Order: sequence, then structure tokens, then C-alpha cells
Amino acid sequence: MKFNRLLQRDSSAAVVFLLPSLIGFGLFFLIPFAAGCYYSLVDSPVNGGFVGLSNYAELLESSSFRKAASNTALFTAVSVPLLMVISLLLALLLMRDVFARNWLRTFYVMPLVVPVASIVMLWQILFDSNGFLNAYLHEHGLATKDWMGSGTARAVVLLVYLWKNTGYNMVLYLAGLQNIPEDYYEAASVEGAGRWWKLRNITLVYLTPTAFFVFIMSVVGSFKVFRETYLIAGEYPHESIYMLQHYMNNMFLSLDYQKLTSAAYIMALAITVFVAVVFRLERVLRGRME
Repeated sequence: MKFNRLLQRDSSAAVVFLLPSLIGFGLFFLIPFAAGCYYSLVDSPVNGGFVGLSNYAELLESSSFRKAASNTALFTAVSVPLLMVISLLLALLLMRDVFARNWLRTFYVMPLVVPVASIVMLWQILFDSNGFLNAYLHEHGLATKDWMGSGTARAVVLLVYLWKNTGYNMVLYLAGLQNIPEDYYEAASVEGAGRWWKLRNITLVYLTPTAFFVFIMSVVGSFKVFRETYLIAGEYPHESIYMLQHYMNNMFLSLDYQKLTSAAYIMALAITVFVAVVFRLERVLRGRME
């Protein structure tokens, strides 16, 4: 009886402490989410009539939306594996006793604390039509390029994404590597295992949970590259870097809330299904490891 009263008192205290967060969650997430769902099912945000899934069907027929969706999917498919591999290689390197290891760690993490405006200024200096790279090419008698107005724009955005996010993923991998007991490597060495065998059968196996987390965060981060792309290339960039976020931003500026919310919900649904599949695969792999 005394335990039940203590439990009820603790539960009441927990509710009191959680209440501000719950109110904020409701005001800034649940209510806007429900409002967005409503807007995606009507033909006008003001006194609109219910049209069901017509907005979604019209959206899927839009060539600009399909282009934005395919560009986003292609960018994610290319950038995320590259980011994961580069981050893992750097983490493995910095786990060794290399020269200026602490300075290198600081160097790779620095982009995380640099403001987006500074990042954009740096890349504009490099890749502007009158920027550093074109000046270098001109001095050496080579043809200059319109870096952000041609097919090279995708490579520039990819470099920005890798440069901005490599340090964060590297820190996650370093944390995972440091949690692997040294006893495993010592036992493998006694059995005569080589470096590659240890990497494949110990390091990569025990890094699987970390790798899945890094994968999810990298996918989410690939959608945030819009900030840099928008500031560098504007509202209507080259078609190779016209992302879903560009499409939704343009729909917002044109006050087409129906297409805006429909596109947002399609993107959210795709991400949710993708993450659910990834977590399912992670549970299967973890079960096999155990």
C-alpha cells in the first residue's frame, strides 16, 4: 500500500515535469501536423472543399515534383554511402597513433560549429563564376566553368555535404570503436588472425549498431543540404540540384499550400517507411549476431 502511494506520487511529479514538453509537442508538432493533413485534402486553405487524394494525384503527375524527388533520391543514394565510408576510414585512422591526431580530430569536427552563412561564403568564393577556382583556371590558360550552373553543381553540393557532415559521423564511429573490447583483438592475434580478418569479423561486426545509427542520421542530413544549396544557388538552381525542399519552398512562396503539404506528407511517408525497413534489417542482423 505504501509502495502504491509512493508510485502515484512519483507519477504525479513526472507528469508535472513532462507537462511543458507535452504542451510544446502538441502546439508545435501535433496541431501543425493535423492542420497540414487537412490542407492536403482540400482544394483551398480558406473555405476549401474536401477533394480527397486529388492533390496527391496531381502532385505525382507534376514533372517538377518528379524531378525534385528523383534528384533527392539520387543525391541520398550517392552521398550517404560515400559519407559513411569516408567517416569510417577517418575514424579508423584516428584510432591509430598518427601524427597530430588531436589536431586532426579538431579539424574534422570544426565544420559542425561553423555557421551556415560562413560555409556558404567559403563555397561561393571557391565556385563562383568569378571565384578562386575559375581565377586559377584562367591564370593557367584553361577554360573556366560555370560550376553552379551546369552538371558540376551536383558534385559541388556533394562536396559541401561531405565536408559538413564527415566530422559528426566520425565522432560517432570513434565512440563505437572505443566500446569494442581490446580482448577480442588480442584473442584474435593469439589465433594468428591478420589485420583484415579483425576488421571484417570484429570491427565491422561490433560496429553494426553504430553504423545503422550513422546511416539514419546521414539520410536525415542529406535532406538538410537544402540550406546550403539554397543560399549558394538560389530558389531555382540548376536542374541537377533541384531538390524536394526547393519544390516545397517554391510552393510556399506561391501560396499553393495544397501541393506544399501533399509533397511534405509524401516525403515524410517515404522517410518513415525507409527508416522502418532499416530498423527491421538491423534487428534481423542483430539477431544473427547473437
